[in-house]
Amino acid sequence: MALKFAVNNSLSAITSLPSSISGGALNLISTQTASASASIEFTSGIDSTYNIYEIHIIQAHCSADNQILQIGFKDGGSSYDAIKTTTYFAAQNRESDLGSLGYNTDQDQAQSTGFLNISEALGADNDQCTNGVIKIFNPSSTTFVKHFIATMSYNHQNDREMNPFIAGYCNTTNAIDGIQFKMDSGNIDSGVFKLYGIS
Repeated sequence: MALKFAVNNSLSAITSLPSSISGGALNLISTQTASASASIEFTSGIDSTYNIYEIHIIQAHCSADNQILQIGFKDGGSSYDAIKTTTYFAAQNRESDLGSLGYNTDQDQAQSTGFLNISEALGADNDQCTNGVIKIFNPSSTTFVKHFIATMSYNHQNDREMNPFIAGYCNTTNAIDGIQFKMDSGNIDSGVFKLYGIS
């Protein structure tokens, strides 16, 4: 196997890559900004153009303590009720430096049509927020179920950092054509949600 190298050894001087190196680019499809929003929805741009889609959540802020950020998937109907089976574990560390890592069975879903928690009890202090990345793989497939993963980072209302890892699949061979974010109660006070396709 022949190794391919960029012509110049200085990274700052590289103007192009060898033609055999490609892929991995994030292509911004749309951006939505929450402002006392009941929900944030992506109903266009999720199609067969890309095999992997990512949604970045940037500094989402809840309107009150103890709200839970949730996600739902639409599979051709009008509701975000695609059947899901999921798993959830989380690392955490308190401001008092008491940390743990655990599997949260109470956050799992088994063949559920309900919205999926991607956080637990959020804090609503002015300096608290939620960030994360959700990936969904080949959402337009009509052959396979639709796998997704989420990695979140947020401030719990009890002044601790939470880092949950969530994975699952929508148990449908219908295409996933919409994704919605909402709080279990109240509004998404603020935050930016970006939808990317990965080429």
